[in-house]
Parts: sequence; C-alpha cells; structure tokens
Amino acid sequence: HVQLVESGGDLVQPGGSLRLSCAASGVTYVTNCVGWFRQVPGKEREGVAVICVGDGTKYYADSVKGRFTLSRDTRKSTFDLQMNALKPEDTAMYYCAVGRYIADYAQPLEYAYWGQGTQVTVST
Repeated sequence: HVQLVESGGDLVQPGGSLRLSCAASGVTYVTNCVGWFRQVPGKEREGVAVICVGDGTKYYADSVKGRFTLSRDTRKSTFDLQMNALKPEDTAMYYCAVGRYIADYAQPLEYAYWGQGTQVTVST
C-alpha cells in the first residue's frame, strides 16, 4: 500500500531555494519510479524530475536541469527535490507520484499513486 505526503512548499523570492520532501511508504519494488510533477491552473500536469528505485536512473525536465536535484534518503524514506535559482515560472502546485514500469518519465498517466501536493510560489 503506497502512501505519499509532500511538504516544504512556501513563498520564496526569485533566485531563492526550496527543498520539497515526499515521505513515501510502500515504495519497495525495484521497478518503482518516484516523480515530482507540477501543475498550474488551466495547464497540464508537467513532469519535473523522476528517480527510479532499482537502478537510480534520473530524469529532469529541460526547464529545471542544472537547478533542481532529486535525491532519495533511504534512512528517512523520503524523496527530496532541492530547487535552486527559482524563477516565477516555477510557481505551481508540486505533486509526488509513484509508478511501476515507467516508459515515459514525464507522462502523468503512467503513475498510479499521487500525494496531495504542496504549493510553491516564486514572487517578490
């Protein structure tokens, strides 16, 4: 039984940093991948970063490469998204998701389990 709880969202100024955390339980299969997605009202949900449990494969959207880093803390059972050099266009609700046998990392439909989301706002 997979449960996901996101935390860490906040209001931050442009250029600032935030660290989002996804507390995950039941994510044990080596075929699982854990992803962070984001969505703004009126737009499709966008894949931001993904890490796969089995081999540690990572995916990053072009828009966040070099600024965001996704890591796994096995001791705390969390998947953490470090976000640096934040821009106003990073403003969104951020969701953690889990899926198995992912073929397209950025496709939300391939992920079966979702958290409730945490809001990130980048503004002066």
